[in-house]
Amino acid sequence: MPEENHSVVTEFFLTGFPGLHPEYQGLASAVLFLVYSLTLIGNATFFYLFATDRSLHKPMYYIILNLCTCDILFSTTTLPKIISKYWFESGTISFTACFVQMYFVHYLGTVNSYILFLMALDRYLAICHPLSYSLVLKNSTICILCITVWVIAKAGPLMLVIRAYPLPYCASNIISHCYCDHIGITTLACTDRAPYAFPAFVFAMFALLGPLVFIIFSYCSIIIAVLKIANVQGRLKSLSTCSSQLIVISLYYLPRCFVYLASNVGITFRADMRIVIIMLYSLCPPMINPLIYCLRTKDIRESLRKKFNRRTIPQKAQVSAVSD
Repeated sequence: MPEENHSVVTEFFLTGFPGLHPEYQGLASAVLFLVYSLTLIGNATFFYLFATDRSLHKPMYYIILNLCTCDILFSTTTLPKIISKYWFESGTISFTACFVQMYFVHYLGTVNSYILFLMALDRYLAICHPLSYSLVLKNSTICILCITVWVIAKAGPLMLVIRAYPLPYCASNIISHCYCDHIGITTLACTDRAPYAFPAFVFAMFALLGPLVFIIFSYCSIIIAVLKIANVQGRLKSLSTCSSQLIVISLYYLPRCFVYLASNVGITFRADMRIVIIMLYSLCPPMINPLIYCLRTKDIRESLRKKFNRRTIPQKAQVSAVSD
């Protein structure tokens, strides 16, 4: 890094939720810890079911497995630091660690968007082209696609970090957010932000809107295909197979699109309200997604029921043996 670009800032300070009264900081950290715990438990449960039940080794569940991995990594990247801020008053983060966090925030967000694209592709082929589904989307094929997603998603976030890291940070080191992201960091640079903001915006739109265009196309095609089914029961069955994925996709995209559209039409939010909205759409879906799978997906419900019955039946047998 050239000498003139050396930063005088050696660490950043995360404000968390601006305006949060000190007496509520303990409650905020407890809620965040609960969200993190439920995220880990819920997604780990799916990992356990997938590992122990071979009936779940299907393309759709391989995709969900990758989504669970992404959700756990994203929550682990963002939540422990902000929890420690409120629990241990440790709001500072080193200069390099902040950029590492920024990279993973944008990288995992990109991976999440591409995985939702694969989920839509899976349902599109299953409903619109059922005869070729098993030929096109084999387990091996979906594994290759998932690995490809994790690899190609690295490029954009890496570009953001490489361009932002050498900037001169010589003014404030306070980031008005719960974690480090590109906007939060580059607004602190002592230089014109425009040459760095526009490529970041283009990347965000590509990562967000690119998969969304196909998702909208796929579900429009699915609706048209379902309406052609004469049997009402057949329509409901076809729609039920993609209902859980549609809910997950909506939880990810709708709040983000709302925030982007609101900012472009002149609707502004207070700093604290903006951060609350971002945290809600970033951290609630990883916690809620496993619950949606369990409630809306028949195979996972059956797998859970089998595991539960295997545990309860031996216990009942032991109780009856003791009573005899």
